Amino acid sequence: MTVMVPAARPTAPVRDRLVAAAALAVSLVMSRLPLRWQIAAVRLLRGLPYARLARLEALHAAVQAVIPSWWPGRIACMEISLAAVIATALTGRQARWVLGARFLPDAAHAWADVAEGAVGRDIGDAVDRPWTPVLAVP
Repeated sequence: MTVMVPAARPTAPVRDRLVAAAALAVSLVMSRLPLRWQIAAVRLLRGLPYARLARLEALHAAVQAVIPSWWPGRIACMEISLAAVIATALTGRQARWVLGARFLPDAAHAWADVAEGAVGRDIGDAVDRPWTPVLAVP
C-alpha cells in the first residue's frame, strides 16, 4: 500500500511565479480543448531556441508553487507540464512537451524536457518501470 505524504510546496522568485501563474491559467484553459488542438498550439513554439535544463527546472518549480489549493478541478502532470512549456515560451525559449506511458500497471504521464534532461518525468515510482515517450511536441 502506498502512503501519500504531503510535501512542502516549492518556492520560486516572484518574477518566475508571475510567469508561471499566467502559464498555468493558459494551460488550464487549453486543457478544456481537444488534445490535437493543444498539440497544434505547442507546435507553434518550434522556432524558439531551447531552454537550459536549470531554467526549465526553475519554471517547473514556479508552476508547482502557484497551484491554488482551492482549485476544484484537475491539476495533474498534464496541466503542470503544459504550463511549464508555456512558461518557458513566455520567457522566449522552448521545451518539449512529452506524453508517455508504461505497462504493468498501465499508466500515462506527461512531462517537459530539453536536450539536457527532463523535468517532472521521474515521480518516484518509475525506477523499475520507466516511462516510454509516446509523443514529443514540438
